[in-house]
Amino acid sequence: MDKSEKLARIEKILSRGVIKNIMPSEEEFKARLLSDESMRFYIGADPTSNSLHLSHAKNFMLLEEFRQLGHKVFVLFGDLTACIGDPSDRNSARARLTREQARKNVEDWVRQIRPIINFDDLENPAEVVLNSTWFDKMSVTNLIDLLSNSTVQRMLERDMFQKRLSENRPIHLHEFIYPMFQGFDSVALDVDVEICGLDQTFNALMGRTLVKRFKDKEKFVVCVNLMENPVTGELMSKSNGTGVFLNIDAQTMFGQIMALPDEMIKLILINNTRVSLEEIEALDIKNHPRDAKIFTATEVVRIFHGQKAANNAKQTFLETFSNKTFPADAPVIEIETPEIQVLELLKKCKNESNSELRRLVKQGAVSADGKKITDETSILEVKQELQLKVGKRGFFLIRSK
Repeated sequence: MDKSEKLARIEKILSRGVIKNIMPSEEEFKARLLSDESMRFYIGADPTSNSLHLSHAKNFMLLEEFRQLGHKVFVLFGDLTACIGDPSDRNSARARLTREQARKNVEDWVRQIRPIINFDDLENPAEVVLNSTWFDKMSVTNLIDLLSNSTVQRMLERDMFQKRLSENRPIHLHEFIYPMFQGFDSVALDVDVEICGLDQTFNALMGRTLVKRFKDKEKFVVCVNLMENPVTGELMSKSNGTGVFLNIDAQTMFGQIMALPDEMIKLILINNTRVSLEEIEALDIKNHPRDAKIFTATEVVRIFHGQKAANNAKQTFLETFSNKTFPADAPVIEIETPEIQVLELLKKCKNESNSELRRLVKQGAVSADGKKITDETSILEVKQELQLKVGKRGFFLIRSK
């Protein structure tokens, strides 16, 4: 591409609103992007669950844009660091995974992001790497050399550690040195740029320090937003099970987006689509939230499941909620016995906490064969089939074996 086209594409990436901060400066980063020099980019993620969500997806979509500009990109999965546990924004230590659990999650994650990042390009494919590749080979001598590049005082600057100390909560040594491990990923990959969420800034800057120490070069840190609800401040979180996840079928994804608060729609359009900013403004979300949601859900489902699946999901949604019909393709949940407690049944249908499921029942948001359920401890009888509705858009066909 010529210089003017490259400049236009770079300006569009930098001004969309996904990127929130660039260190050491946006001016230096932009200058490097405009040069003919190919840089090495990476995103790192610890595979601590079996699914990613839309906030993760926006990071990989951004990485793909830099790949399309001709840069080498890496998707790094922390199969080793997932077994340590990132303390970022945590008041207590994370549950530690086994290596086998982490590797299985990696397989799931790669499948989920294939629609948005090109691993099969013949000339410049994105590359998946695991950080156990280098950490399994690290000797104690190497580890001591690595740890000598920071201080206890610098680690204690982290807000979550300060909070735990003030509350007399434990800080485990494996958590304490976690930033050094994540930082070393940048060294092992010899990267020029790390893309990370704002919550990972401390770890990414540790990588910048280590790249300077071991490679004698500067590393750019590109911090992206966390897709925070602008009203409630709630984040999408794989740890807490909140958000629109990627390991779901087209119809479920469509419904989950339609169930989002109105204030999240513009955020989804900016981060998880490449609809122009002008077209987003023209949707007039404030005055036409339902139409904007349908547009958004169709576009996101198209990206992850294809145009046909998106059209079918839209049609099913419109038929179901305009005509108040029970969807023919509702997920089928089989139970072992013809009788089951309401709460136990809901747990089979929804990946939500017990308290959230109880709240849905108390609010009258659960019905069986059209009759509202008001007691989560009551027993439902499933003679052959039962139509269960949970919330505005959750439909499940219950069958007893």
